[in-house]
Amino acid sequence: MGSGIAQVCIQSGYKVILCDTEIKSLKKAKAGIAWSLEKLHQKGRIKEPPASVLERLETAQGFETGLETDPKISWVIEAVVEDESLKKKILAMVEDRVEKEIKIATNTSSIPVSRLALSLKHPERFMGLHFFGPVPLMGLVEVVRGKMTSEAVFAQGMAFVKNLGKYPVKVTKDIPGFVMNRVFAAAFRECQELVANGITTPRDIDTGMRLGYGWTAGPFEIADNAGLDTIVRIGKSMKSLGESYLYSDTGLVEKMVEKGNLGRKSGQGFYPYGTESGKTSK
Repeated sequence: MGSGIAQVCIQSGYKVILCDTEIKSLKKAKAGIAWSLEKLHQKGRIKEPPASVLERLETAQGFETGLETDPKISWVIEAVVEDESLKKKILAMVEDRVEKEIKIATNTSSIPVSRLALSLKHPERFMGLHFFGPVPLMGLVEVVRGKMTSEAVFAQGMAFVKNLGKYPVKVTKDIPGFVMNRVFAAAFRECQELVANGITTPRDIDTGMRLGYGWTAGPFEIADNAGLDTIVRIGKSMKSLGESYLYSDTGLVEKMVEKGNLGRKSGQGFYPYGTESGKTSK
């Protein structure tokens, strides 16, 4: 998600510093972004030469180094795994290292922004920007206003998303899972129940949702694209936040994750995937 967010930002003319704790992850992310830009350019989705777009991207090992690279930062977007304690720790450390006028956002997909804001001294500049993956191809971002987010910062978040060429879904009531993930979680819970009980198959559900309801991808395809480990984290997060009716206890996805079948990124999920230039395709 972090590399995807970085990519759409540099495509829109922003300079970006992409931070991670591991050099290996940064190299992989930059190579993936370069590959994606080239593909989009070939398909006419972007007009600017990929090399020129990539010049706006820098990488830094550790966000401390990244924040020291450029004093003109306007946004810091946290996009680590769906772990509340880890997010709070990182957000607090970020806040201590940036000027108070810099806006801070989280890419959480289920944890209420107001809960994460408890780790901050100035929660009025903090908000949720929930991107959907794969970020370069998806046109949606949920813009989430926490209980303490200022009206000005919320408005700037809406404008920022529009500048990225995305449609901002305004979320003014900060609840677990926000809007779109709650809708998907409810549908996917039933899908898991149907498959676990032997009533139908993932392929037939996906095909049915595409042909019968006009979805461009079925729920199991969506889960594979998101990463089944991510789906498990979101589900457990929702359950811990009191939204257990949106969580399937069949263990269907958990068992796949235990086997290392994480979806598209691992080459195997509900469907097998092949590899091309470090990327996977169905």
